[in-house]
Amino acid sequence: MSSGRKLVIVESPTKARKIQGYLGDDFEVESSVGHIRDLPQPSELPADMKKGPFGKFAVNVDEGFEPYYEVYADKKKKVAELKRALKNADELYLATDEDREGEAIAWHLLEELKPKVPVHRMVFHEITREAIERALENTRDLDEHLVDAQETRRILDRLYGYEVSPVLWRKVRQGLSAGRVQSVATRLVVERERERMAFVAAEYWDVSGTFSLADKTAEDADKSFDARLVQFGGARVASGRDFDDRGQLKPAAARDGVVQLDEQAASLVVGGLEGADFAVRSLETKPYTRRPAAPFTTSTLQQEASRKLRFNSRQTMRTAQALYENGYITYMRTDSPSLSAEATDAARRQAAELYGPEFVPGAPRVYASKAKGAQEAHEAIRPAGDSFRTPAQVAREISGDQFKLYELIWKRTVASQMADAKGSTASVRLAAPIGLTVVAPLSGKTFVPDGPAPEAVFAASGTVISFRGFLAAYEEGTDDGAETADGTPAKSGRRRNDEDARLPQMGEGDLLDGRDLTADGHSTSAPPRYTEASLIKALEERGIGRPSTYASTISTVQDRGYVLPRGQALVPSWLAFAVIRLLEEHFEWLIDYDFTAEMEADLDAIAAGDKDRVAWLTRFYFGDGTGREEGEGLRQLVEDLGEIDARDINSVQIGEGIQLRVGRYGPYVEDLSVPVKEGENPPRASVPDDLAPDELTVDKARELLAAGADDGRILGTDPESGNPVVARAGRYGPYVTEQLPEPKFDEGLSAAALKKAKAALPKPRTASLLKDMSLDTVTLEDALRLLSLPRVVGTDPETGVEITAQNGRYGPYLKKGTDSRTLPSEEAMFTVTLEEALELYKQPKRGRGATATPPLRELGDDPTSGKPIVVKDGRFGAYVTDGETNRTLPRDLTPESITPEKAIELLAEKRAAGPAKKKAPARKAPAKKPAAKKAPAKKATAEKK
Repeated sequence: MSSGRKLVIVESPTKARKIQGYLGDDFEVESSVGHIRDLPQPSELPADMKKGPFGKFAVNVDEGFEPYYEVYADKKKKVAELKRALKNADELYLATDEDREGEAIAWHLLEELKPKVPVHRMVFHEITREAIERALENTRDLDEHLVDAQETRRILDRLYGYEVSPVLWRKVRQGLSAGRVQSVATRLVVERERERMAFVAAEYWDVSGTFSLADKTAEDADKSFDARLVQFGGARVASGRDFDDRGQLKPAAARDGVVQLDEQAASLVVGGLEGADFAVRSLETKPYTRRPAAPFTTSTLQQEASRKLRFNSRQTMRTAQALYENGYITYMRTDSPSLSAEATDAARRQAAELYGPEFVPGAPRVYASKAKGAQEAHEAIRPAGDSFRTPAQVAREISGDQFKLYELIWKRTVASQMADAKGSTASVRLAAPIGLTVVAPLSGKTFVPDGPAPEAVFAASGTVISFRGFLAAYEEGTDDGAETADGTPAKSGRRRNDEDARLPQMGEGDLLDGRDLTADGHSTSAPPRYTEASLIKALEERGIGRPSTYASTISTVQDRGYVLPRGQALVPSWLAFAVIRLLEEHFEWLIDYDFTAEMEADLDAIAAGDKDRVAWLTRFYFGDGTGREEGEGLRQLVEDLGEIDARDINSVQIGEGIQLRVGRYGPYVEDLSVPVKEGENPPRASVPDDLAPDELTVDKARELLAAGADDGRILGTDPESGNPVVARAGRYGPYVTEQLPEPKFDEGLSAAALKKAKAALPKPRTASLLKDMSLDTVTLEDALRLLSLPRVVGTDPETGVEITAQNGRYGPYLKKGTDSRTLPSEEAMFTVTLEEALELYKQPKRGRGATATPPLRELGDDPTSGKPIVVKDGRFGAYVTDGETNRTLPRDLTPESITPEKAIELLAEKRAAGPAKKKAPARKAPAKKPAAKKAPAKKATAEKK
C-alpha cells in the first residue's frame, strides 16, 4: 500500500466517524450522505431535453434504455466538497455498502468525481478494526454486473410507475402510484380481506375434562391432566381444521364420517359420562428433538422484531442501521443465514463459556437459505467482531431500541450454534362407555339402551424437555393471528402448546377418574390479517422483492393510504380494493405473483452476468416482437387498454341493492334499491375510516345510511350569529357545526358563474368533539366553546407575532406563525395563558410524541461554568456540552473513548476561540455561457491498482 494521502468515501457520517477512528493520519474518511444523483422528474429535465427521447422517463428507451442522471440539488455542495478532498488525495477508496445499492452509489460517485488517481473498491460487512484492515488489504474492482442490476431495477421501476400510475389517476384518484413490488404487496393484503369478507363461521362443540389416576397409591396419583373428546361411537369428532371457509365440513372430513357436535349433543355426552369409568386405551412415547433457528437474515430479523419487540419494519431497519454503523452488528441487508468460520467459532465459544460445553454440539452448524432467489454472498446478521460482546457488556453504550435489537441478534446468533433441545412426547388415549337412555343420531347412528353403549375417546399429549439445549439462550416467536392445528388462535412468542405439559406415569388399562367435564362451543376464525411480519414472510416465500426493500415497500403502501395499521394487523382501505381491481382486470400479468418473482430472478441473473440488461428491458417494455398476447410488452399493454369503466372499478357490491363506492373524498355507501327521481342521487352515507372492509355488512351499511339521513341534533342558537348549532356524525367522527342561511342566487347565472358564486360563500364554522364528549351529551355551551377555536392567546412581545391555541389532527397545539408546540391537554386550548405559552416556546421543539433524547454519556461538572458536561448526539455528530458551550468531538474521539479531562479541555479551547466568524458573502461570478447538454452516463470501471 502506498504512503500517499488516501480518500475513503462511505455513505453516512456516522460510518465515516467510526472508520476514521480505525485508520491513520494518511486517511481522510468522508461521507456522501447516501445517494448523490438519480433519474430526475421529466419536468426537471433541461429545456432542450424535454421534447427529446429522454422527455417521458428521463430514459431513452429507443437507444438501449440509456438513463439520464442529475445530481440532487441538495447534494451539489457535498459533491463539490468531495471533489476538493479528492484533489489532495493520491488514492481513492470507494467504501460504500457491499450490496447492489452500495455498488451503484460507488459507480455514481466515480461518474461524478472523475478521479485521476488509482481507485479501489473496498468492501466489508462489519465495522470493526479487524474488518476494516482486512478490507484495505483486499480491495477489488467495481462490479459492473451489480451496477447493471441496480440500474435495471431503477429503470424498470420508472417505466412501471410512469406508465401505470397515470391510469390510476384518471380512473381512481389523482396522486396514486403503482409499483412492481408495492402493488403485489397490496394485492396480498386485499385478497386476504376478500377471504375474510367471504368467510362463513362454522359452529361446533366438543367436550373437555380433567383426569387423574384412580389408584391413589400410584406414584403420580396427585398429578392431573386435561384431555379433549376426539372420538365418539367410533367416529372422529370435528375440530376447527375440519371446516372450510364457507362453514362446511371439508369433503375429506365428510367422507371420513366426522361427527359435528352441536350444543345439545355435547351436553348429552357430558351427562352420559357422569360417574363413568375411564381407562387408558393406548399410550405412546416418542423422542422429542427441536433444532435452533438459523441466524437472522434481513427478512427474519424484521419478522422476529415485529413479534417479540413490536417494532415495525421501518423501525427495525433504522435501529439495525445505527447498530451497524456504530460497529455493533454486521451488515443488516442480507438474505444469507450463513456465518463465517470466525463467527461460528465465536458463537460456539461463547455458548460453551456461558452455558457449559455440553450445550455445544460436536460439529459446527451450517445454514443455507430456503427462500426463493436468495443470494449466499453475504453473511447473516450477527454481533460484530471475531469475538462477541454480550448484551451486558454493551448495556452502558447503547440503550432503548438499539439495546433490545442487539440482544435479540446476540441471542439468536449464539443459540444457532447450540445443541438441540431434547425430551420426549407422550400421547395418551382414554375412553369410557356413555350411559345414555336415548341418544340423538350421532355419527349416523341411534344408540339405544339395550344395544352396545357408544364409547367416548379423549386424547391428551405432553412434551417433557429433559435437556433445554439452545432454549437456554433463545426461543423463536410465532406470528400473531396464526392458528394451531385444532383451529384455535396461537399467541405470539408463546411456548409451543404441548411443551412442558407433563403427563403422569400410567400404562394401558389403568383406570382414571374424570372430573369437570364441560361442553365447549367454538367458532372457526376467518383467515388472520397480515401483520408486517407475516406479509414479509409471504413476500419472501414467493420470491417477490428483496429483503432490503421490504421496509420501504410496507411504508409506501401505508403512506399511499392503501393499507392501514390496526394494532399489529394490516387492513386494506377501500381505495386499495379499487386500485387492485383495476390492475387485476387490465394489468393482470404485471401483478401476477409468479411473474413478479420471475422478474426478481431475472434481475439476479443480470447481477450475476448471466443476462443482458438491454435485452431484458427491451423484452419487458416492447415485448418479444411476435405479436402474440403472451409476448406483449408494457407499452403495448398500456396502448391497448381500451375503455375502463371508472364507476364500475370504484364500486363494490355489499348486497341487497347496497353498494360501496370509492369517491373523491373517501368511501361511501349508496342504496340503489330506493327509487329516486331522475337526476337525484340515491341515499348515501360516508364510511368511517376505522371500519374495516370485512365489517361492512348489509346491516352495518343500513345503519350508516340511517345515520347519514339524520341531519343531526340541534343544540340551540348561537347568540352572536343567530345561526342554529347542530351536532352530527361525520366520516372523521362526531362534530358540531353552524347552519348558515340557505343562499339565493340569480337564476340567470351561467354554470361557471354559479360555481364561482358558491365558492365565494362563507364556510360554516365546524369543530370536532373532544375525546370526553359524545353526540348524545354535548351541549350548546360545549359547542360554542369548540366553535370559538382557534383562540387568540396573545402576542409574542419579542416578535409581535400572534399566538393561537387550536385543535388539530394530532391533538391540541399552539401556533405562532409557522412554529407550533403541543399542548398538554384539550382543556389547555381554553385555559392556557400568554405567559404559559411563551414558556412552552422557550422549550426545544420535539416531534409528536417524542421525548428529549438522553445524553450518550455524563462526564461530571465543568470547572469553569460549574454545569454538568454531557456527550450528546447531534445533527453533525457527537459533541460535548455544558449547556452553554458546544464542541464537536474530533475524529479521533468517540463518545465511548473521551475522558472528562479531554472534554474539559475541548470546551476551554472553544471558549477561548470565541464565537465563529460569519463568512463574507461570495463575490458573484460573471455569467457564463450555458453548459453543453450533459451526456447520458456511461459506465467506467474502478480498477484496483
